[in-house]
Amino acid sequence: MNNLEAVVRQDSHSATPAEQSSTPEMAAAASAAEGMAAAALRSVLQRVNQAAERSSRQADRIRVVAVSKTKPVPLLRQVYDAGHRFFGENYVQEIVEKAPQLPENIEWHFIGNLQSNKVKPLLTGVPNLAMVETVDDEKIANHLDRAIGNIGRKPLKVLVQVNTSGEESKYGVEPSGVVELAKHVRTNCPNLEFCGLMTIGMPDYTSTPENFKTLANCRTEVCKALGIAEEQCELSMGMSGDFELAVEMGSTNVRVGSTIFGAREYPKK
Repeated sequence: MNNLEAVVRQDSHSATPAEQSSTPEMAAAASAAEGMAAAALRSVLQRVNQAAERSSRQADRIRVVAVSKTKPVPLLRQVYDAGHRFFGENYVQEIVEKAPQLPENIEWHFIGNLQSNKVKPLLTGVPNLAMVETVDDEKIANHLDRAIGNIGRKPLKVLVQVNTSGEESKYGVEPSGVVELAKHVRTNCPNLEFCGLMTIGMPDYTSTPENFKTLANCRTEVCKALGIAEEQCELSMGMSGDFELAVEMGSTNVRVGSTIFGAREYPKK
């Protein structure tokens, strides 16, 4: 467990709310945890700004999604209290549990593989879901479109996930199928708003430039086919290990988890 999470859990479980507010040690622990979370967030935002400057881009056009996978709600709350509003989750169960415990003005991004039977729980459980970044075939696009129509909520922003690395372990449509899937979303899914493309680079970060170039090339083809400007088509690429490079190569949306929240903690089997 990283230091920040340990402090938060100790603070939230070892005293009542009244004791927490009145015990100097608890107040100091909470302050230290908040400082670590806020500092990590500020560092990431500063690095994004610097990467934007290096590539002659406007930093305010780049969204940082704080990915809170496996992290407890108190940690998210501290990042929220530091002024951040964009959060992402990989699993439906986690986002459905966390979202109701946090302010409604958070813009949630779902960034994991989405199964058809999880579409309705996701949409009904997270009314402030802002975007699904992982639409990778017509089937899931159709499920989302129908479910949104049945619920009666406003159109949902989506990105088409592209497997730019060619790895069998990765989800995403092949680059050759991107245009067809983007057309399907735009033409046949009135309850979805096509907003761009997403990819996950290879674990070997020396390979990610090629992955990012592939996604940028896919955007060029999609925008030409749909008759839209490239500025209207987002690129979601870049994570904790390569988000600066991604910004320099045109990313408009980076997904940063461990650099903000610390290493992920999975339950021991």
